[in-house]
Amino acid sequence: MSERVNEKNNPAPENTAHKTGADKAGADKTAATPVAKAKAEAALPTLGIKGMLRWAWTQLTSMRTALFLLLLLAVAAVPGSLFPQRPANPSIVTQYIADHPDYGKILDSLQLYDVYSSAWFSAIYILLFISLIGCVVPRAIAHYKAMRSQPPRTPARLSRLPEYGTLVIPADAGIPASRAIADAAAKLKKRGYRVDVRNDDAARPSLGAERGFLKEVGNLVFHTSLIGVLVSVAAGGLFGYSGQRILVEGDTFVNTLVGYDQFTPGTNFESSQLQPYSIQLDKFQITFDRESKGKFGQPIDFKADVTTKENPDAPAEKQVLKVNDPVSLGGTSIYLTGNGYAPVVTIRDGAGNVAMQGPVVAKLQGDNYYSSVVIKVPDARPDQLGFAGFFLPTAFVTEEGVSFSGDPELINPQLTLNSYFGDLGLDAGSPQNVFELDVKKLTPLNARNLDAGGITLAPGSSYTLPDGKGSISFDGVKRYIGVDIHHNPGQLYALIFALLAVAGLVTSLYVNRRRVWVRTGTHQDGRTMVEYGLLARGEDHRLAAEAETIRGLLADEWGLESGQNNSQNAPSTQGDNGPADRSGNPVSAEPPTEDFIQSTAGSHESKKDQ
Repeated sequence: MSERVNEKNNPAPENTAHKTGADKAGADKTAATPVAKAKAEAALPTLGIKGMLRWAWTQLTSMRTALFLLLLLAVAAVPGSLFPQRPANPSIVTQYIADHPDYGKILDSLQLYDVYSSAWFSAIYILLFISLIGCVVPRAIAHYKAMRSQPPRTPARLSRLPEYGTLVIPADAGIPASRAIADAAAKLKKRGYRVDVRNDDAARPSLGAERGFLKEVGNLVFHTSLIGVLVSVAAGGLFGYSGQRILVEGDTFVNTLVGYDQFTPGTNFESSQLQPYSIQLDKFQITFDRESKGKFGQPIDFKADVTTKENPDAPAEKQVLKVNDPVSLGGTSIYLTGNGYAPVVTIRDGAGNVAMQGPVVAKLQGDNYYSSVVIKVPDARPDQLGFAGFFLPTAFVTEEGVSFSGDPELINPQLTLNSYFGDLGLDAGSPQNVFELDVKKLTPLNARNLDAGGITLAPGSSYTLPDGKGSISFDGVKRYIGVDIHHNPGQLYALIFALLAVAGLVTSLYVNRRRVWVRTGTHQDGRTMVEYGLLARGEDHRLAAEAETIRGLLADEWGLESGQNNSQNAPSTQGDNGPADRSGNPVSAEPPTEDFIQSTAGSHESKKDQ
């Protein structure tokens, strides 16, 4: 039809078939000229600064942006596990940059050695925080208004709802429409619905009922808890700290900066946060497996008896520190993380003076507590002394002369060392690993490949070093433990918010938002006609079961039979009390009149409520 009108209004010139492509293009251009002219003359409204800010805020506070930022935060945390981090160990970062001069400084300029305190990681964190707040606050306000508002008005045609049914109360039952709607309201209230009865004194009263507000509450709790987790983690990173300390039996640790072997402060940490508590290791006991053949000699229990004080003036308290059972002091948690042996030695220098005396921590290296030992004696004169070797709790020697530890208990302790003299490099102030001895600039005194041989000591024995350099004696063995000390002010709150997030998520998944409408009326022959419809907000596979339950409750209230499944079209055995067919009419031998139950295809009210 449109083509004919166009032909009538714009008759085609003669010889149209012989037009060239250029002529056709010109004709199309001429035809499009009004449209092009209109587009050219159209002026788009300027967005302005306020409009731009409003658009940016809308984009930032969308759920899609929040999910993207959450994923981006996870990706941004990956470099923290790929590269050494300066807060954890600055010396390793310095060595890494020295070992990779080509790109080490570039990574440092990108803050990849301080990932979790970098500007770009903090920016993502803050944006995610703002985005979640922008998502939660408007939804909370809208949900609050929805909870205070009345259920939506009753649709004009209930039969368009996903679940719909009808009931007919016989005239001799004496139940008018007003009483029927009151009974339906009472039943729905008992099922937890919020009910609003409309026009209860009119000819066709109705009610609207609603339940499932906890679903949105669960959503809000979940997202609010995520904000709480972010705040708690941030508080822990800003004001928390952690450290490590090795305690030998008899040693006391005081919670001061100089008391730590290694200390990692938070971004906003201040030394005034440290509570001056103390903990002393009285005795450490290990229980080894002595029954199992496959795991014979394996440790099965660790127990550290300690004496603690909350402050210098507080009374001493005996406590037990075990694995996964920390001791809490001064707002910190002290965990047992390691243990080993510490041989007690006395070293005299060439002048006969005691240059070093006390336990030396032996680092575990192999089975049965085979441990390496490094002793540095910078106070020895005339030359500084160094020792390196190993400690065996129960020493055995093979036919080839190789020593090994045959049992973790102190049955036959043995200390085997090589000795050196020279400059240990400690006077320069450069940090060194206490468990390693750099022998490149030292002169050996004792070793297996030297005439003097190595040093082998049993408890109570001593050895005189060659060339008058001094002596070393093995006085005994103590045990030591390694403890991790953590202070995280946001740890408890993070746990609470995480549990709330799980509870909110479960609630939002298992609670369904539902609406029910019931309308009643009186037929010309005196029967009371009842129709009901159910609508779910979102997907609800249990809506049909809810409809059957409500139908059964109403039928029992009025002494009716609830009928069969709504999908059946066979007449019910109770007259008009069967289920509704696809057109919205109850399946019965004598269907009700058309003016009461109508087909509602394309109902505007129904679409709006859905």
